[in-house]
Amino acid sequence: MKKTPFTDIHIKMGAKMHPFAGFNMPLEYSGINDEHRTVRESAGVFDVSHMGEFRVQGPNAAEYIQYLTTNDITRLSDGMIQYTCFPNGKGGIVDDLLVYRFEENSYMLVVNAANIDKDWNWCAQHAERYGIDVGKDLYNISGQIAQVAVQGPLALKVIKKLINEPFENFKFNTFKSIELAGLKDAVFSVTGYTGSGGCEIYVPNKDGPALWEAVFEAGRDYGIKPAGLGARDTLRLEMGYCLYGNDIDETTSPIEAGLGWITRFVDHNNFIDKEFLLRQKNDGFEKKLVGFVLKEKGIPRRDYEIADNAGNLIGRVTSGTMSPMMNKGIGMGYVQTGFSGQGTEINIMIRKKRLKAEIVKFPIYKP
Repeated sequence: MKKTPFTDIHIKMGAKMHPFAGFNMPLEYSGINDEHRTVRESAGVFDVSHMGEFRVQGPNAAEYIQYLTTNDITRLSDGMIQYTCFPNGKGGIVDDLLVYRFEENSYMLVVNAANIDKDWNWCAQHAERYGIDVGKDLYNISGQIAQVAVQGPLALKVIKKLINEPFENFKFNTFKSIELAGLKDAVFSVTGYTGSGGCEIYVPNKDGPALWEAVFEAGRDYGIKPAGLGARDTLRLEMGYCLYGNDIDETTSPIEAGLGWITRFVDHNNFIDKEFLLRQKNDGFEKKLVGFVLKEKGIPRRDYEIADNAGNLIGRVTSGTMSPMMNKGIGMGYVQTGFSGQGTEINIMIRKKRLKAEIVKFPIYKP
């Protein structure tokens, strides 16, 4: 099993470890609910070094990425980040990802840990079409990068102590190569997967332990705590953020998944599956990803069936949990589009019982 630069630190800190995407990762430290609330109320730190990073450069880099992804990277300038996805040529999604623009012809793609090999093969498969030299213009740096996510309303106050630059220069979905905590090769990124604000920091593996120590020292007065994959999942689910392999995959389209906002149908954006997805947008589709809240006591789980009030099956749950902030069962799932309206009453099938739930607008949790 693979280790991150922080694995030994997690074990020494008493984390409950669990295999994830081939890595030995912390599932929880003080408990999922405690870590969840810490991120919502102050600041928590996640090891996300298992994520994948590809660098793309060269005169055709932008055109290449534009073809591979649904969003419009001409909207990016240096230091900006864009959420997008790889359409698979069959109406589904290879992966969702972030695109970082360093310069006009220099980018970084940040992909999901479980999909690194698949995504690399997909990118390499299309490289020749745009004169991208695999291994030179397109290269995989996933194994070289340590990454931490410092998340929560106090997260940037913590990091402000480690950076000698005005913080008003940093806006959401922007980044900068910067000296941070004395580490000269850091990339500071105002991004995250929790909905509570914060940042993500990339450094070479060798600098990982020093970064971890500096962040916790800076956050001591703010009650900063380490957080594991369990809280990462409950936090993103409260926000309605998709998890690849659950809520989106090779059989779901970005239109069905409510990701039309990252699918840009403009003349200069000729991406894979553009015509199919445009027809789907214009002509309609049979299923839609929705969020819901249980009205009765229970916890929805992945693959539980969803029924209408007459007992007819209309969909299935893709993600579910007990919300630590709402103390209610919440989830996401695909339902027939006729039942996807906000306020629609649905039923979650749990142990052969129908528990009533209501479809709600994202985010599911609204502070």
